[in-house]
Amino acid sequence: MIPAEFLTFAAVGALAQLVDGALGMAYGVASAAMLLGLGVPPVTATASVHQAEAFTCGASGLSHWLAGNVRWRLFWMLAIPGVIGAVIGAAVVVHVPADWMRLALTPYLLGMGVFLLMRGALGRPPGPDVPRGTPVLGLGAGFADAVAGGGWSALTVTTLVARGATPRMVIGTVHLAKCVVSIAASVSFLLMIGLSHGTAVLGLIAGGVVAAPVGAIFARHMPARVATVLAAIAVLGLGVNNVVRAFG
Repeated sequence: MIPAEFLTFAAVGALAQLVDGALGMAYGVASAAMLLGLGVPPVTATASVHQAEAFTCGASGLSHWLAGNVRWRLFWMLAIPGVIGAVIGAAVVVHVPADWMRLALTPYLLGMGVFLLMRGALGRPPGPDVPRGTPVLGLGAGFADAVAGGGWSALTVTTLVARGATPRMVIGTVHLAKCVVSIAASVSFLLMIGLSHGTAVLGLIAGGVVAAPVGAIFARHMPARVATVLAAIAVLGLGVNNVVRAFG
């Protein structure tokens, strides 16, 4: 019989991956929040999510690539700096409380959510596939993701879409780059704290891999304006959640 604990973590991984695959964000934040709600210690939850993302983002990124949602130049501009940022972030995560980083990101998330909501409502001509400053964005997002247990997609997707890049291409490329960044972060975590909750990692992987193709299909067929509005709502929700957690 399959252990109930494994099925619980698999359900967490599937739900988080469906949201992440369709909107391009929220897997790390959603799954880490649910793991914390299940009583998993914060550092273990962060490490488990990154270790699982090395597989789930690979499946999701491959699905997006097969669906034609990947721009390779944008991928390299995000992945290489993102790996550097993730390794640095993992090295300092034991010294910087994750809540501090989440709180520092909150004003950005709220402001970007409002901006995207207005952009989705009013519309805007498409911009370049690789906006200027993308490598710096990848470096900062990789660092924040490793420290806070999530935030890579929220930072990269919202910024690139807000600057006019095609939403489905951004979502697909960010997912594939996230796979590489997660591998770098997970290896760093393994070297520092080991694999402390194998059942959580395996459950997250199983649920996420099963749900990944469904999220890619959603992203391919979702109109750009709808994807932008939904991304705005998701980012606003993350920002409000951070405020509630900090002051509630």
